[in-house]
Amino acid sequence: MEKIRVSKLMSEQGLCSRREADGYIERGWVLVDGEPVTELGTRIYPSQRITLAPAARSRQQAAVTILLNKPVGYVSGQAEPGYRPALNLIEARSRFKGDRAPQKFRSAHLKGLAPAGRLDIDSTGLLVLTQDGRIAKLLIGENSPVEKEYLARVEGRLSAAGLAQLNFGLSLDGVALKRAEVDWQNRDQLRFVLREGKKRQIRRMCELVGLKVTGLKRVRIGKVALGNLPAGEWRYLGSDERF
Repeated sequence: MEKIRVSKLMSEQGLCSRREADGYIERGWVLVDGEPVTELGTRIYPSQRITLAPAARSRQQAAVTILLNKPVGYVSGQAEPGYRPALNLIEARSRFKGDRAPQKFRSAHLKGLAPAGRLDIDSTGLLVLTQDGRIAKLLIGENSPVEKEYLARVEGRLSAAGLAQLNFGLSLDGVALKRAEVDWQNRDQLRFVLREGKKRQIRRMCELVGLKVTGLKRVRIGKVALGNLPAGEWRYLGSDERF
C-alpha cells in the first residue's frame, strides 16, 4: 500500500481543505494514530487514523459562511479592471435585516473569506463565500454532489429536440456534459438544475440550441435557497442550514 500526504488524505476525508491542513500541521493540531504530525509533506498509509486537536475543531466552529445576492457588475473572485469583487459588498450596513443568525459582524469574518463557486460578472443571485474549507470542497470539488439551480431569461426559439439536448446530449470543450434538469418556467424563462459548473456553462449551452441568455440568476445551491435576500445584501449561513 502506497503512502499519501497527510494533507491530501485530510482533504479527501472531508476534515478540511489541503491549505487548512497545512496550517493545522504547522501548529501541531493534526494527530495520526494519536501522535502529532508537525512536518509538511508527511506521508502516511490511508488506513491510519487522522484526528484534529481541539484547537483545530474550535477554529472550524468559528469559521463563518456568508450568502450574498450578487448583483450584475461584480466579479466573484479577484478584482478585475473596472469592476469590484463581490467581497466588497460584505459590510455591516449591507447585512440583510432579516438575518436570524446571532453573529455580530466583525472584520475578522472577512479574513480568508473566499467564494465557493463563481457567478459570471453579468449574472446575479446566490453566491457563497466561506472561511470553511470543508464547505468549499463540498461545493466546488470535482465530484461535488451538490445541485445548483438557475433561472435563465432567454430569446429565440427552442424546439422539443433542443430542450431534450439541454437536458442531456451537449458537449463543451470536447467533453460531454452531465445530465441536467431543464424545463420552461414561463414563455421566456428556463429553469436549469446542474451538477457541474463549467465556465459560462448555461450561456454556452443555450447558444448551442439557438438561444441567447439575456438574464441569469442562481436561486439555489443544494438545500440552501436565495429566498427573499435582496440584491446586494448578505446573511450568515444558519447553524441549522446544510447544503
